[in-house]
Amino acid sequence: MDALRYFLLAFMIVVIDQTSKMLVFNNMYLHEEINVIGEWFRIHYLLNPGMAFGIKWENEFGKLALTIFRIGAMFGISWYLWKMTERNMHSGFLWCMGLILGGAVGNVIDSTFYGVLLNNAPADAPTAWFHGQVIDMLYFPIFDFVWPEWVPFVGGRYFEFFSPVFNIADSSIFLGVVTILIMQKRFFKEKETNSNTVTENTPIETEAK
Repeated sequence: MDALRYFLLAFMIVVIDQTSKMLVFNNMYLHEEINVIGEWFRIHYLLNPGMAFGIKWENEFGKLALTIFRIGAMFGISWYLWKMTERNMHSGFLWCMGLILGGAVGNVIDSTFYGVLLNNAPADAPTAWFHGQVIDMLYFPIFDFVWPEWVPFVGGRYFEFFSPVFNIADSSIFLGVVTILIMQKRFFKEKETNSNTVTENTPIETEAK
């Protein structure tokens, strides 16, 4: 079945994502940092109770809502991928959806089970279930500097690019979404072409009658 290969990609992303998180969890202590390539690519063990790329949702019930949303999105994306495969959508688009699905499942596992399995739920969480913190580790502080004092509003402040810490699942979702945005004309070209062909031919058929 055609859809199987896209779900297989999603499964591979989940395996890679979860393996990387377990390696960090078992071999590093929280906030430990390892330089991989100079100082601009580091492995930094961080727990994220919120959203992707280190963004947090400062609300006790916000985390539960976020986890439930992630679970719903996971099933929604799975259904959508299946239906789009049946409609013979562009394979590039379907591969991107596989990347997005794999990333979504990877973070759902963290949010749903890590609070219990790894005991990493926040201390004020009402329950460990659905309150697990996502393990982040990829850190790319490519460059940093201090704004000159004369710059309005930010003068004297420290700036770092790129500061968020994220994981394989976040990367997979980001790559899938960005590729769809960049390649959307190619991914949906065939459908638009068919629609235009019908529109152009309709007057000719009418005149022939």
